[in-house]
Formats: sequence, structure tokens, C-alpha cells
Amino acid sequence: MTIRLHELVNKDGRALSPFVWRIKYALAHKGLAYETAPVGFIGIPKLCGGKFKTVPIIEDGDKTVCDSWTIADHLDETYAARPLFSSPQERAMVRFFDGWFGLEVMNRMFQICVLDIHNHARPEDQPYFRESREKRLGGKTLEQFVEGREQKLPELRHAMRPMRAALANAPFLGGDQPNYADYIALGGFLWAGAICTLPILEKSDPLNEWLARGFDLYDGIGHVPLYPLAA
Repeated sequence: MTIRLHELVNKDGRALSPFVWRIKYALAHKGLAYETAPVGFIGIPKLCGGKFKTVPIIEDGDKTVCDSWTIADHLDETYAARPLFSSPQERAMVRFFDGWFGLEVMNRMFQICVLDIHNHARPEDQPYFRESREKRLGGKTLEQFVEGREQKLPELRHAMRPMRAALANAPFLGGDQPNYADYIALGGFLWAGAICTLPILEKSDPLNEWLARGFDLYDGIGHVPLYPLAA
């Protein structure tokens, strides 16, 4: 049976979750066929009997699995060919990278892109998104929160230094071949490119070359309509 992947999309049908993107890469890495089922923010609690609050969610035969790490482990346990992790040690290091990338890079991207997420959401999702995110922002409106966001770009670009250092010696974060760390980071940039109207990289940034290689993977999985990521 073809695996079904529930994915969050915006009003243009673009994938709107970095966590879904990493699972798309994981499925392609393992050579597994899948179909996508688009959903908006307010539609997620209605999926699968209301058991889950976030995507990605996959339906694989008689199993329904949520959470990107749980899904990655399920894929490796169920489909042994082309494992996502060569050892428990690699998995632990990628898990560390995921924590770092989320705190240092994704959080800063969110600070720049949060109003864009709202503006690109389905109209029926926008009231929910605004209310829920403004509560997290201490009562600031989305507009107030992103005011002067251009001034936050140098900090975001500076935070990516460890990635540039790693990629100075290898084509991928995983070394000669991409691994799940690459998929995590590529998912973050694909998410940003789906909605962010402010380019987050400079054209001279060596990360652009890694992005091009990453988007070319698996018959060009990352070649989807995006806003420019560099300027």
C-alpha cells in the first residue's frame, strides 16, 4: 500500500511545515512511494479521529504515526533498506543537530517570517493562526513583532556559521552523502522559501550551493515554487 502523508499547506498549496519536508526527504531516501493529503491549520485536529495536533502524520497500512522523529524511526524499523541512520551514534548526533538547528536557526527564521506565514495561510486558518501566535508573543501583534525584521537578518546569518564550517569540507552535512541532518535543515529552508518575502541569505553565501545540491536530490524533490532565498 502507498503511504499517505498528511501535510500542512498554505493558500497556494505550498507545503508549510519543515517537519513534513524532512519526512518527504526521508521517504525519498528510502525509495518509498507515498501520496500527500493537504490540510490547513484548523483541519489538523479533525484528522485520524482527533488523535494528533500536529503534522506530519503518516498512514502506513494499519499504522498511523505522528511526529517526525517517531515517523523516521518507524520507517527504519519497518523498511530496513537504505536506513536513515547508520548507527545509534549517528542518530544521537543528528538529534543533537535538530535541537541546535531549531533553537538557533528556526527560531530566528520564525521571528522574521511569522507575519508571512499568516498572510499566506488559507483564509479560514488566518484567525486561528493570529490568535494562537499572538498569545505566544506576549500580546504583540504579528505586525509589531516583525517590525524592523531586516535588522534581524545579520543575527540569523551569523547563527548558521556551524553549517558553513561543516560544508567547507564536504558537500553535505552528512559528509559525502546527505543524511537526516541535511533533510532537517533543507526542510527549514523549504519552509522559509514557501512563505518568507524577505530573502534570508546573501547571494555570496556558500549555503546556496548546498541548497542547490539538496534541492536536486531525488529527482529534484526540492524544486518547488519558492520565494527567493538569497539576494
